[in-house]
Amino acid sequence: MANCVSLVVASGRGERFGGGLPKQYRRLAGRPVLRHCLQSFAAHPRIDAVRAVIHPEDRALYDEAAQGLALLEPAHGGATRQDSVRLGLESLAADPPELVLVHDAVRALPDAALIDRVLAALQAHAAVLPALPVTDTLKRVDHGEVTGTVDRSGLYRAQTPQGFCYRAILEAHRAFAGQGMTDDCALAEAAGLRVAVVAGAESNLKITEPGDLARAEQILAAARRPRTGMGFDVHRLAPGDGMVLMGVRLPGSWRLIGHSDADVGLHALTDALLGALCAGDIGSHFPPSEPRWAGADSALFLRHARDLVAAAGGAIEHVDATLICERPKIGPHRPAMVARVAELLQIAPAQVSIKATTTERLGFAGRGEGIAAQAIATVCLPA
Repeated sequence: MANCVSLVVASGRGERFGGGLPKQYRRLAGRPVLRHCLQSFAAHPRIDAVRAVIHPEDRALYDEAAQGLALLEPAHGGATRQDSVRLGLESLAADPPELVLVHDAVRALPDAALIDRVLAALQAHAAVLPALPVTDTLKRVDHGEVTGTVDRSGLYRAQTPQGFCYRAILEAHRAFAGQGMTDDCALAEAAGLRVAVVAGAESNLKITEPGDLARAEQILAAARRPRTGMGFDVHRLAPGDGMVLMGVRLPGSWRLIGHSDADVGLHALTDALLGALCAGDIGSHFPPSEPRWAGADSALFLRHARDLVAAAGGAIEHVDATLICERPKIGPHRPAMVARVAELLQIAPAQVSIKATTTERLGFAGRGEGIAAQAIATVCLPA
Protein backbone atom coordinates (compact mmCIF):
# COMPACT_ATOMS: atom_id res chain seq x y z
CA MET A 1 0.00 0.00 0.00
CA ALA A 2 1.38 3.40 -1.03
CA ASN A 3 1.94 5.86 1.78
CA CYS A 4 -0.89 8.35 2.17
CA VAL A 5 -1.36 11.69 3.95
CA SER A 6 -4.74 13.16 4.75
CA LEU A 7 -5.01 16.94 4.34
CA VAL A 8 -7.92 18.41 6.33
CA VAL A 9 -8.87 21.90 5.15
CA ALA A 10 -10.02 23.96 8.14
CA SER A 11 -9.14 27.56 7.28
CA GLY A 12 -12.59 28.87 6.30
CA ARG A 13 -14.36 31.56 8.26
CA GLY A 14 -17.92 30.15 8.00
CA GLU A 15 -19.82 33.44 7.53
CA ARG A 16 -23.06 31.69 6.51
CA PHE A 17 -23.21 29.84 9.82
CA GLY A 18 -23.19 33.05 11.88
CA GLY A 19 -22.21 33.61 15.47
CA GLY A 20 -18.56 34.58 15.03
CA LEU A 21 -16.87 31.24 15.78
CA PRO A 22 -15.82 29.38 12.59
CA LYS A 23 -18.11 26.38 12.17
CA GLN A 24 -15.24 23.86 12.19
CA TYR A 25 -14.73 24.79 15.85
CA ARG A 26 -18.40 24.60 16.89
CA ARG A 27 -19.28 21.80 19.31
CA LEU A 28 -20.64 18.54 17.94
CA ALA A 29 -21.46 15.97 20.61
CA GLY A 30 -19.29 17.94 23.03
CA ARG A 31 -16.23 18.21 20.77
CA PRO A 32 -15.16 20.64 18.05
CA VAL A 33 -16.39 19.64 14.58
CA LEU A 34 -12.77 19.60 13.41
CA ARG A 35 -11.77 17.04 16.03
CA HIS A 36 -14.26 14.50 14.74
CA CYS A 37 -12.77 14.37 11.24
CA LEU A 38 -9.16 14.63 12.49
CA GLN A 39 -9.79 11.65 14.74
CA SER A 40 -11.38 9.65 11.90
CA PHE A 41 -8.30 10.01 9.72
CA ALA A 42 -5.78 9.67 12.56
CA ALA A 43 -7.37 6.37 13.61
CA HIS A 44 -7.51 4.90 10.11
CA PRO A 45 -4.86 2.18 9.70
CA ARG A 46 -4.08 3.08 6.07
CA ILE A 47 -3.53 6.81 6.67
CA ASP A 48 0.13 7.43 7.51
CA ALA A 49 -0.15 11.07 8.62
CA VAL A 50 -2.72 13.84 8.99
CA ARG A 51 -2.17 17.56 8.50
CA ALA A 52 -4.74 20.30 9.01
CA VAL A 53 -4.70 23.55 7.06
CA ILE A 54 -5.85 26.33 9.37
CA HIS A 55 -6.30 30.09 9.50
CA PRO A 56 -3.32 31.75 11.27
CA GLU A 57 -5.67 33.36 13.80
CA ASP A 58 -7.17 30.00 14.83
CA ARG A 59 -4.12 28.32 16.35
CA ALA A 60 -5.49 28.23 19.91
CA LEU A 61 -8.80 26.80 18.67
CA TYR A 62 -6.93 24.22 16.61
CA ASP A 63 -4.72 23.20 19.53
CA GLU A 64 -7.80 22.50 21.62
CA ALA A 65 -9.45 20.50 18.83
CA ALA A 66 -6.31 18.46 18.12
CA GLN A 67 -5.28 17.85 21.74
CA GLY A 68 -3.83 14.38 22.20
CA LEU A 69 -3.91 13.36 18.52
CA ALA A 70 -0.73 12.36 16.68
CA LEU A 71 -0.79 14.87 13.82
CA LEU A 72 1.65 16.77 11.65
CA GLU A 73 2.19 20.44 12.44
CA PRO A 74 -0.67 22.39 10.80
CA ALA A 75 -0.12 24.49 7.69
CA HIS A 76 -1.55 27.98 7.21
CA GLY A 77 -4.23 28.49 4.58
CA GLY A 78 -4.83 31.26 2.09
CA ALA A 79 -7.57 33.64 0.99
CA THR A 80 -9.67 30.95 -0.75
CA ARG A 81 -10.22 27.24 -0.34
CA GLN A 82 -8.21 26.60 -3.49
CA ASP A 83 -5.31 28.63 -2.12
CA SER A 84 -5.50 26.76 1.20
CA VAL A 85 -5.36 23.33 -0.43
CA ARG A 86 -2.42 24.38 -2.60
CA LEU A 87 -0.53 25.67 0.43
CA GLY A 88 -1.28 22.45 2.28
CA LEU A 89 0.02 20.39 -0.63
CA GLU A 90 3.12 22.54 -0.89
CA SER A 91 3.78 21.96 2.82
CA LEU A 92 4.19 18.24 2.06
CA ALA A 93 6.64 18.73 -0.80
CA ALA A 94 9.82 18.30 1.27
CA ASP A 95 8.80 14.73 2.12
CA PRO A 96 6.13 13.96 -0.50
CA PRO A 97 3.65 11.13 -0.02
CA GLU A 98 2.53 8.97 -2.91
CA LEU A 99 -1.16 9.59 -2.20
CA VAL A 100 -3.10 12.39 -0.60
CA LEU A 101 -6.69 12.70 0.59
CA VAL A 102 -8.14 16.22 0.67
CA HIS A 103 -11.04 16.64 3.05
CA ASP A 104 -13.20 19.57 4.15
CA ALA A 105 -13.18 19.90 7.94
CA VAL A 106 -16.88 20.79 8.00
CA ARG A 107 -17.68 17.27 6.84
CA ALA A 108 -17.24 15.98 10.36
CA LEU A 109 -18.27 12.36 9.92
CA PRO A 110 -16.20 10.56 7.26
CA ASP A 111 -16.41 6.91 8.23
CA ALA A 112 -13.75 4.24 7.73
CA ALA A 113 -15.71 2.52 4.96
CA LEU A 114 -15.84 5.74 2.91
CA ILE A 115 -12.10 6.29 3.36
CA ASP A 116 -11.49 2.67 2.35
CA ARG A 117 -13.48 3.11 -0.88
CA VAL A 118 -11.45 6.15 -1.89
CA LEU A 119 -8.14 4.44 -1.07
CA ALA A 120 -9.12 1.28 -2.97
CA ALA A 121 -9.94 3.26 -6.10
CA LEU A 122 -6.64 5.14 -5.85
CA GLN A 123 -4.83 1.88 -6.59
CA ALA A 124 -6.00 2.19 -10.20
CA HIS A 125 -6.80 5.90 -10.68
CA ALA A 126 -4.97 9.20 -10.22
CA ALA A 127 -8.07 11.01 -8.92
CA VAL A 128 -11.08 9.70 -6.98
CA LEU A 129 -14.32 11.46 -6.07
CA PRO A 130 -16.83 10.16 -3.52
CA ALA A 131 -20.28 11.24 -4.66
CA LEU A 132 -24.00 10.55 -4.31
CA PRO A 133 -26.56 10.63 -7.12
CA VAL A 134 -29.02 13.53 -7.15
CA THR A 135 -32.46 12.16 -6.32
CA ASP A 136 -34.52 15.37 -5.98
CA THR A 137 -36.10 17.08 -8.96
CA LEU A 138 -33.99 20.12 -9.87
CA LYS A 139 -35.50 23.49 -10.79
CA ARG A 140 -33.84 26.56 -12.23
CA VAL A 141 -35.12 29.65 -10.39
CA ASP A 142 -34.78 33.36 -11.21
CA HIS A 143 -36.12 36.14 -8.96
CA GLY A 144 -38.29 33.71 -6.99
CA GLU A 145 -39.89 32.04 -10.01
CA VAL A 146 -39.22 28.70 -11.67
CA THR A 147 -37.75 29.15 -15.13
CA GLY A 148 -37.16 25.52 -15.99
CA THR A 149 -36.58 21.93 -14.88
CA VAL A 150 -33.06 20.51 -14.99
CA ASP A 151 -32.52 16.93 -16.13
CA ARG A 152 -31.00 15.21 -13.10
CA SER A 153 -29.85 12.06 -14.91
CA GLY A 154 -26.10 11.64 -14.51
CA LEU A 155 -25.88 14.35 -11.84
CA TYR A 156 -24.05 13.62 -8.58
CA ARG A 157 -23.34 15.49 -5.35
CA ALA A 158 -19.59 15.73 -4.77
CA GLN A 159 -18.17 14.98 -1.32
CA THR A 160 -14.77 14.72 0.32
CA PRO A 161 -12.30 13.16 1.04
CA GLN A 162 -11.18 13.34 -2.57
CA GLY A 163 -8.16 11.19 -3.29
CA PHE A 164 -5.21 11.86 -5.59
CA CYS A 165 -1.77 10.84 -6.62
CA TYR A 166 0.10 13.56 -4.77
CA ARG A 167 2.34 14.84 -7.56
CA ALA A 168 -0.53 14.96 -10.07
CA ILE A 169 -2.79 17.11 -7.90
CA LEU A 170 0.09 19.35 -6.77
CA GLU A 171 0.95 20.06 -10.43
CA ALA A 172 -2.72 20.77 -11.17
CA HIS A 173 -2.92 23.26 -8.29
CA ARG A 174 0.23 24.98 -9.43
CA ALA A 175 -0.98 25.18 -13.04
CA PHE A 176 -4.44 26.54 -12.19
CA ALA A 177 -3.70 28.68 -9.14
CA GLY A 178 -6.16 31.50 -8.55
CA GLN A 179 -8.96 30.06 -10.67
CA GLY A 180 -11.48 30.01 -7.80
CA MET A 181 -12.43 26.35 -8.17
CA THR A 182 -14.42 24.97 -5.26
CA ASP A 183 -13.23 21.37 -5.29
CA ASP A 184 -10.01 19.60 -6.15
CA CYS A 185 -11.48 17.16 -8.65
CA ALA A 186 -12.40 20.19 -10.79
CA LEU A 187 -8.68 21.01 -10.89
CA ALA A 188 -7.90 17.41 -11.75
CA GLU A 189 -10.40 17.55 -14.62
CA ALA A 190 -8.88 20.81 -15.88
CA ALA A 191 -5.45 19.16 -15.83
CA GLY A 192 -6.73 16.30 -17.97
CA LEU A 193 -6.88 13.66 -15.24
CA ARG A 194 -9.62 11.04 -15.38
CA VAL A 195 -11.63 11.11 -12.16
CA ALA A 196 -13.10 7.85 -10.84
CA VAL A 197 -16.27 7.99 -8.77
CA VAL A 198 -16.99 5.88 -5.68
CA ALA A 199 -20.07 5.86 -3.47
CA GLY A 200 -20.22 8.67 -0.97
CA ALA A 201 -22.13 8.49 2.31
CA GLU A 202 -25.33 10.26 3.36
CA SER A 203 -23.87 10.58 6.85
CA ASN A 204 -20.93 12.54 5.44
CA LEU A 205 -22.94 15.75 5.36
CA LYS A 206 -21.44 19.22 5.03
CA ILE A 207 -22.12 21.44 8.04
CA THR A 208 -23.12 24.77 6.51
CA GLU A 209 -26.01 25.99 8.67
CA PRO A 210 -27.07 25.41 12.31
CA GLY A 211 -29.63 22.82 11.20
CA ASP A 212 -26.81 20.73 9.71
CA LEU A 213 -25.12 20.58 13.12
CA ALA A 214 -28.32 19.18 14.63
CA ARG A 215 -28.51 16.55 11.88
CA ALA A 216 -24.91 15.56 12.53
CA GLU A 217 -25.73 15.14 16.24
CA GLN A 218 -28.55 12.76 15.31
CA ILE A 219 -26.31 10.78 12.95
CA LEU A 220 -23.66 10.38 15.63
CA ALA A 221 -26.18 9.26 18.22
CA ALA A 222 -27.67 6.68 15.85
CA ALA A 223 -24.31 5.37 14.65
CA ARG A 224 -22.71 4.65 18.03
CA ARG A 225 -23.59 2.87 21.22
CA PRO A 226 -21.91 3.60 24.55
CA ARG A 227 -20.09 0.82 26.37
CA THR A 228 -18.61 1.00 29.86
CA GLY A 229 -15.74 -1.03 31.31
CA MET A 230 -14.30 -1.17 34.81
CA GLY A 231 -10.78 -2.00 35.93
CA PHE A 232 -9.19 -2.63 39.31
CA ASP A 233 -5.60 -3.34 40.33
CA VAL A 234 -3.38 -3.50 43.42
CA HIS A 235 0.42 -3.40 43.82
CA ARG A 236 2.53 -3.64 46.96
CA LEU A 237 4.77 -0.85 48.18
CA ALA A 238 8.41 -1.43 49.16
CA PRO A 239 11.36 0.82 49.99
CA GLY A 240 12.90 2.21 46.80
CA ASP A 241 13.78 5.29 44.81
CA GLY A 242 10.38 6.33 43.47
CA MET A 243 7.56 4.96 41.35
CA VAL A 244 5.65 5.45 38.12
CA LEU A 245 2.00 6.26 38.71
CA MET A 246 -0.52 7.19 36.00
CA GLY A 247 2.41 7.40 33.60
CA VAL A 248 4.27 10.00 35.68
CA ARG A 249 7.56 9.37 37.50
CA LEU A 250 7.22 10.31 41.17
CA PRO A 251 10.40 10.70 43.23
CA GLY A 252 10.55 9.37 46.77
CA SER A 253 11.70 6.56 49.00
CA TRP A 254 9.10 4.00 47.94
CA ARG A 255 8.48 1.88 44.85
CA LEU A 256 5.67 -0.32 43.56
CA ILE A 257 6.38 -4.02 43.11
CA GLY A 258 5.21 -5.83 39.99
CA HIS A 259 6.34 -7.72 36.91
CA SER A 260 6.21 -4.58 34.73
CA ASP A 261 6.82 -1.07 36.09
CA ALA A 262 3.81 -1.78 38.37
CA ASP A 263 1.92 1.37 37.38
CA VAL A 264 -1.26 0.42 39.19
CA GLY A 265 -3.23 3.34 37.72
CA LEU A 266 -2.48 2.59 34.07
CA HIS A 267 -3.15 -1.10 34.70
CA ALA A 268 -6.64 -0.30 35.99
CA LEU A 269 -7.30 2.02 33.04
CA THR A 270 -6.10 -0.63 30.60
CA ASP A 271 -8.46 -3.20 32.09
CA ALA A 272 -11.33 -0.70 31.96
CA LEU A 273 -10.84 -0.17 28.21
CA LEU A 274 -10.49 -3.90 27.60
CA GLY A 275 -13.65 -4.44 29.62
CA ALA A 276 -15.60 -2.00 27.44
CA LEU A 277 -14.50 -4.05 24.43
CA CYS A 278 -15.21 -7.41 26.11
CA ALA A 279 -11.58 -8.19 25.22
CA GLY A 280 -10.33 -9.97 28.32
CA ASP A 281 -7.96 -8.48 30.84
CA ILE A 282 -4.45 -7.09 30.84
CA GLY A 283 -2.96 -10.45 31.82
CA SER A 284 -4.42 -12.17 28.76
CA HIS A 285 -2.74 -9.63 26.47
CA PHE A 286 0.51 -9.26 28.42
CA PRO A 287 1.03 -12.43 30.50
CA PRO A 288 3.28 -11.83 33.53
CA SER A 289 4.79 -15.26 32.85
CA GLU A 290 6.52 -13.86 29.75
CA PRO A 291 9.98 -12.43 30.50
CA ARG A 292 9.70 -9.79 27.76
CA TRP A 293 7.21 -7.82 29.88
CA ALA A 294 9.55 -7.66 32.90
CA GLY A 295 9.98 -3.99 33.80
CA ALA A 296 7.86 -2.91 30.80
CA ASP A 297 6.54 0.64 30.61
CA SER A 298 2.80 0.35 31.31
CA ALA A 299 2.17 3.04 28.72
CA LEU A 300 2.65 0.22 26.22
CA PHE A 301 -0.34 -1.64 27.71
CA LEU A 302 -2.59 1.43 27.65
CA ARG A 303 -1.68 2.27 24.05
CA HIS A 304 -2.51 -1.30 23.08
CA ALA A 305 -5.98 -1.00 24.59
CA ARG A 306 -6.44 2.40 22.90
CA ASP A 307 -5.50 0.91 19.53
CA LEU A 308 -7.96 -1.95 20.02
CA VAL A 309 -10.73 0.62 20.52
CA ALA A 310 -9.70 2.39 17.30
CA ALA A 311 -9.51 -0.91 15.39
CA ALA A 312 -13.09 -1.63 16.46
CA GLY A 313 -14.16 1.72 14.97
CA GLY A 314 -14.78 3.17 18.42
CA ALA A 315 -13.90 6.33 20.28
CA ILE A 316 -12.87 6.81 23.90
CA GLU A 317 -15.30 9.30 25.37
CA HIS A 318 -14.16 9.50 29.00
CA VAL A 319 -11.98 7.78 31.58
CA ASP A 320 -12.21 8.14 35.35
CA ALA A 321 -9.60 6.70 37.73
CA THR A 322 -9.39 6.70 41.52
CA LEU A 323 -6.11 6.01 43.32
CA ILE A 324 -6.51 4.57 46.83
CA CYS A 325 -3.47 5.16 49.00
CA GLU A 326 -1.98 6.87 52.05
CA ARG A 327 1.17 7.80 50.13
CA PRO A 328 2.30 9.46 47.94
CA LYS A 329 0.15 12.59 47.89
CA ILE A 330 -1.56 12.68 44.50
CA GLY A 331 -2.83 16.27 44.40
CA PRO A 332 0.45 17.96 43.38
CA HIS A 333 0.89 15.49 40.51
CA ARG A 334 -2.69 15.37 39.22
CA PRO A 335 -2.29 17.89 36.33
CA ALA A 336 0.75 16.01 34.99
CA MET A 337 -1.10 12.70 35.32
CA VAL A 338 -4.15 14.01 33.46
CA ALA A 339 -1.94 15.37 30.68
CA ARG A 340 -0.02 12.09 30.37
CA VAL A 341 -3.13 9.91 30.22
CA ALA A 342 -4.73 12.24 27.66
CA GLU A 343 -1.56 12.03 25.56
CA LEU A 344 -1.47 8.23 25.73
CA LEU A 345 -5.15 7.86 24.85
CA GLN A 346 -5.10 10.65 22.25
CA ILE A 347 -8.05 12.40 23.85
CA ALA A 348 -8.49 15.83 25.42
CA PRO A 349 -7.54 16.43 29.09
CA ALA A 350 -11.18 17.39 29.68
CA GLN A 351 -12.04 13.73 29.00
CA VAL A 352 -9.74 12.47 31.78
CA SER A 353 -10.63 12.41 35.48
CA ILE A 354 -8.08 11.34 38.10
CA LYS A 355 -8.98 11.34 41.78
CA ALA A 356 -7.43 10.05 44.98
CA THR A 357 -8.75 8.90 48.31
CA THR A 358 -7.63 7.07 51.44
CA THR A 359 -9.20 4.26 53.43
CA GLU A 360 -9.04 6.17 56.72
CA ARG A 361 -6.03 4.02 57.65
CA LEU A 362 -8.04 0.82 57.34
CA GLY A 363 -6.79 -2.26 55.48
CA PHE A 364 -3.57 -2.75 53.49
CA ALA A 365 -3.86 0.69 51.82
CA GLY A 366 -4.46 2.36 55.17
CA ARG A 367 -1.37 0.66 56.60
CA GLY A 368 0.70 1.93 53.66
CA GLU A 369 1.41 -1.58 52.37
CA GLY A 370 0.21 -0.93 48.83
CA ILE A 371 -1.76 1.18 46.37
CA ALA A 372 -5.06 0.23 44.75
CA ALA A 373 -6.64 1.80 41.69
CA GLN A 374 -10.04 1.52 40.13
CA ALA A 375 -11.06 2.95 36.78
CA ILE A 376 -14.10 3.30 34.55
CA ALA A 377 -13.89 3.90 30.79
CA THR A 378 -16.72 4.98 28.50
CA VAL A 379 -16.26 3.97 24.87
CA CYS A 380 -18.59 4.56 21.93
CA LEU A 381 -18.62 1.74 19.37
CA PRO A 382 -20.35 1.46 15.99
CA ALA A 383 -23.95 0.34 16.38
